[in-house]
Amino acid sequence: MIDTIFFDFDGVIVESVNIKTEAFAMLFDHEGEDVVKKVVEYHLNNTGISRYEKFKYIYKEILYRSLSKDEFQGLCDKFAGLVTEAVVLAPYVKGAKEFIENFASKYLFFIVTATPQEEIEVIIRRRAINHFFKAIYGAPTKKSDAVKYTLNKLQIKSNDTVYVGDAMSDYSAAKDNSVKFVARINNNESVFKDINCMKIKDLTGLEAIINKL
Repeated sequence: MIDTIFFDFDGVIVESVNIKTEAFAMLFDHEGEDVVKKVVEYHLNNTGISRYEKFKYIYKEILYRSLSKDEFQGLCDKFAGLVTEAVVLAPYVKGAKEFIENFASKYLFFIVTATPQEEIEVIIRRRAINHFFKAIYGAPTKKSDAVKYTLNKLQIKSNDTVYVGDAMSDYSAAKDNSVKFVARINNNESVFKDINCMKIKDLTGLEAIINKL
């Protein structure tokens, strides 16, 4: 029986994917329209990967320039400035808030996200939902490592666990740890078209889905 749930955050608990997309576009707007198009395309094809990795890829594979430590830190700071407040204020995915509030006593809840650790902790605290989660994992911790660590530390059986995500990185983290997976589908159909898993458009029916697993 399922007793533990791992949640991605952006696009699963809150509708914040577009906020991150717009931030990437704004950060590289001065590089020209063609670069912005490539950056956004790369970001959308790799949701769930940390901005740290994305910045390094963008400089190496799109801009063909080296990325100094100062430039890297500047990008991270600017990105956080663009997105943090917006994510705090972003609407919940339909059914997410209700599910978390109604079933926190039934399941152990964890957040596993590519958002930097300090930033996600601030966001969760400011949204006043931090008390619902047993632990929150952000970058640079890899999603797969966070799940593995939690299962081992708390001696949770993978068969009693489900991961709710909207990116391939989420699916991989679940698969790496033999955890059941539920995909939240929202303009990401192509990502999961060949993946055999439960798929939902929002979290209103999540409890019913879990009961079927």
